[in-house]
Amino acid sequence: MSMRRMLAALALLVGLSAHAQDIGYLPPEALAMRALAAQPEVRAASAAAQAAEAEAHSLTAGSYEWEAVLIPQQRTVQPNLRYREFEGQLSRRIRLPGKAAIDARIGMHTVTAARLRIDDATHQAARRLGHDWMAWLRASLLSEQADAQQTLLRQAKQALERRVQLGDAAQRDLDLMQAELAQLDAEALRAHAEADAARKALVVTYPQLPLPAAPPPLPDPAPLPGGAAYWRDLIISRSHKIGIAREEAQRQQEMAARARADRRPDPSIGVRVLDDRGGAERAVGVVVSVPLGYRYRRDIAAREESRAQMAAADADGVALTIAREAQATADLAMARYAQWQAMHAAAAAQETASARTRRAWELGEAGLGEWLLAARSARQARAQEVQARVDALEAALLVRIDSHELWHDNEDEAGGTPRE
Repeated sequence: MSMRRMLAALALLVGLSAHAQDIGYLPPEALAMRALAAQPEVRAASAAAQAAEAEAHSLTAGSYEWEAVLIPQQRTVQPNLRYREFEGQLSRRIRLPGKAAIDARIGMHTVTAARLRIDDATHQAARRLGHDWMAWLRASLLSEQADAQQTLLRQAKQALERRVQLGDAAQRDLDLMQAELAQLDAEALRAHAEADAARKALVVTYPQLPLPAAPPPLPDPAPLPGGAAYWRDLIISRSHKIGIAREEAQRQQEMAARARADRRPDPSIGVRVLDDRGGAERAVGVVVSVPLGYRYRRDIAAREESRAQMAAADADGVALTIAREAQATADLAMARYAQWQAMHAAAAAQETASARTRRAWELGEAGLGEWLLAARSARQARAQEVQARVDALEAALLVRIDSHELWHDNEDEAGGTPRE
């Protein structure tokens, strides 16, 4: 490896490490994993996996069992001559060579797909947890911002009241200020209600996850280390849905192989015992029976072969869908970061303009309405910056969840970064 490539790889690892550690605003991973394991869909998938294991064991054992037949009877030869007789048979159908191995492979693919469904259910629950957690942070930050704006405007109102008392400002300016403050109070009440609803949603959905008294501070978003292509490929390589689809396709291929093997019917082999005329005649024989049929088994084999082709096509479709979604997820994270940068600059410019307009109003160089309009624009720009900030962090969080870098068991998957 050339020196340039080594330096590039080292820079990528450093960036990935920094990205992996920048999760102070998220719940501790151990608590998050416990909350995810308690979700109904995860518990249902775990129960389904247990059922799949039982099914695999039954396939290995086979459905054929010993069958005993006993026929006691009484024969009358003359009115006064009667014999007690009986017939007995013990038989069992035998799987032809190769069929048991196919059944074992069917069971193996069934179990593997079921276990992957546990991982996929956990993954979907993790995505929902990430969305709910970021919704709470977003609502809480907007609520805090509304409180801060209320405090600033109340301070300005108090200063204006003193000016009105001194005759340095008109009463209509105070009325205009009071109207603006009332509107801001309404916005704050709405923000408080949304933050409270988001917190209660977390408490109800994830009772195993204790929430901090106050939301943690959010860092500045950062671009995806390694670029969108790296994370797209990582998401695709670790997709549970692709693994499930492939296991189902392989299982259906084995089902088709089993149906082809069943065109040779399994024989039944047993022992038959006869006791006639009160024991005067006895016989022991071997009984072999073979089902005779061709068309039905041929059509079943053709059906399973078609289903195998359909499952293979479905697996290709799932892989294509995941590839498109992975690309969109990685691209969205990059786009949301760029959007936050633009909104951050816009909010800073709006706040600077508002501060200058307020100074001009205090000096009598601008009207109160002009400053209130500038302050409202700055407040809206800052709210949009908060939205963009949380959106960018959530988009990056979704990339980490979809790539199994967060809130997933360590599956020793190739191509990933070290779990923290």
